[in-house]
Amino acid sequence: MDAVKTLPASSMAFPRYHDLPASKKEARAEYKKRVTRTTRFGMQRKIVSHMTTESWQNIPHVTFIYEPDVTEFFDAFKLMAEKNHTRNKITFNTLMLRVIVEGLKAAPHLNGHIKYDHDFSTGKIETLANIDVSMPWILPNGEMMTINLHNCEGRSLDDLTDYINDLARRINNTDLTEAMYEVSFDNMMGLLKKGKLGEPLRKVFGAKVGKSKIRRMPHSARKEYKAIDTRDRLTLYDLQPGTITISNIGSIYREQRGALGLLEIIPPQIFAIAVGAVQEKPGVVTKEDGTKEIAVRKILPLCLALDHRALDFGDAVPFMKRLDAIFANPEEMYRW
Repeated sequence: MDAVKTLPASSMAFPRYHDLPASKKEARAEYKKRVTRTTRFGMQRKIVSHMTTESWQNIPHVTFIYEPDVTEFFDAFKLMAEKNHTRNKITFNTLMLRVIVEGLKAAPHLNGHIKYDHDFSTGKIETLANIDVSMPWILPNGEMMTINLHNCEGRSLDDLTDYINDLARRINNTDLTEAMYEVSFDNMMGLLKKGKLGEPLRKVFGAKVGKSKIRRMPHSARKEYKAIDTRDRLTLYDLQPGTITISNIGSIYREQRGALGLLEIIPPQIFAIAVGAVQEKPGVVTKEDGTKEIAVRKILPLCLALDHRALDFGDAVPFMKRLDAIFANPEEMYRW
């Protein structure tokens, strides 16, 4: 205890009680000294924060961590990639997108939208024929934009590869703020048509007034930007919500260890998936003679999130069974 008493005040890791601010004003001033950077919400963060907050406030989530063994499947992909002599390289991310589409075909009820009235406890689920995948995309500047990949149900692996490569080209010609502003404006018009005035007015106020107002490009530059052919930049069509969201967190950090345990569902969607990174883990392998042994296996964690108002866990079983069959018979990918 004597040794502690002899320590000078400058060596203390935290302030002593009698050194703490005496008033709220002093406390705020002390806090501001410790802030290293302040970043106000731009258009992208405004939209993401609004949609995810709405998700967790209104949707009763059920999540499940599905960990299939993809050892043979991953090896087959590597072999296919080595022998692929087409003009475009097929990535594992694109292949998994195609796998998930196959799973949704086996469980079409997962690919739908919900319409629900909490006050009267009435609702309906609309199952959709088209599989439009909302996919978060990391932009060159580090920001994220969710892009809608339309009609994935009818696209081959080569078609998906071409589609994704073309989206990457168009993204380079897209101004994020202008594109998201178009999305926000479309959402506000939808609310106004439903007779909801308060929320749109608050959004307009937040975008036009104060320190958090959105700074768009000058009118002349905006006119020039709008003149870019819509085939060469993203439009509202590319940014509207799809029928399902697939977040590929494995592509962000491939050396990660672990699995995503929670995932927001973006209304009116009822199902969402987060794909992790392929990881080596010990697994049980059945040999030809029927005996079992522990071996190093490749495991791919996926987080499956369901809206419990529309779906129960059993609704996801056909989806997982279809994926299990694909991973057990990887030669199927050669026919895609």
